Amino acid sequence: MKNIEYHQKYFRPSRLPALNLGLLTSEFFNPFYGKIYNEIQLPAELTKTPEDTILNYFRILLEAGNLLGRSCGSVGQGHMPFPIAYNFLSKEYQEKVSYKEYVQTFAGVGHTSLIKLSKIATEKQAIRFFYEIETIVGSIDVTAEYFGYSYGFMEIIYEHSGYRINTNQQIREDFLCAPYHLWEHDAEAAIDIKYGEWCKLIKKRYPTIKKDYVKYIYFQGTDEADYCIIFFTLTNGTDIEIIQYRKESNEDWKQVKLVPEKDCLQEP
Repeated sequence: MKNIEYHQKYFRPSRLPALNLGLLTSEFFNPFYGKIYNEIQLPAELTKTPEDTILNYFRILLEAGNLLGRSCGSVGQGHMPFPIAYNFLSKEYQEKVSYKEYVQTFAGVGHTSLIKLSKIATEKQAIRFFYEIETIVGSIDVTAEYFGYSYGFMEIIYEHSGYRINTNQQIREDFLCAPYHLWEHDAEAAIDIKYGEWCKLIKKRYPTIKKDYVKYIYFQGTDEADYCIIFFTLTNGTDIEIIQYRKESNEDWKQVKLVPEKDCLQEP
């Protein structure tokens, strides 16, 4: 029997405020009525910075709806925002995903709310972000909607006169099976098993530091180096490992890429 704290952590949806509200009024959409995606030129102010690009992309999708069989009158701006949003993708991305395929990824979605956004340090010069979204989703055979949550990683590049989304890896969140059957969803358990039991790397693990949805887990290694592993906590309570740092004696923290499944579980 799970306790109340466990239930509240893993089986209740987010109450975080949406980050993509405001700024885009109905007047913003007026010039785009009746236009297909290749007839649209994005206003330059929407893509001035990588953050502007992502926030405005999701502000536009907030008003987009691609409902299936169910109809409850007008929902936002309907399909009209999709051609605009498609122009936030880089040319390379558009070559991989056609406009028709892009719209199909929103099948059943009535609204998209951005609830988490964070820039991630990378080893290369790439501009990378973590995000989490909340969507209202329906299906053709159910006359009701439900809230769905997904998280993902976007890579942003500068193209022509602004920043564009070059890759977007999006993953749906599991609200049922993970908290019942997996240990990987819990940062502390993952650290103890992967870096402790598997890699024999933990000499002493320190108390977790939490700041909003970010977890910082430090430990002293058996190699006498210090480690910091950063996790982001999703709405479904799952902790996602984001980045790893290692520091020797008085040196600065350096980003590393440890893969316990590969590095510590290989056959001798």
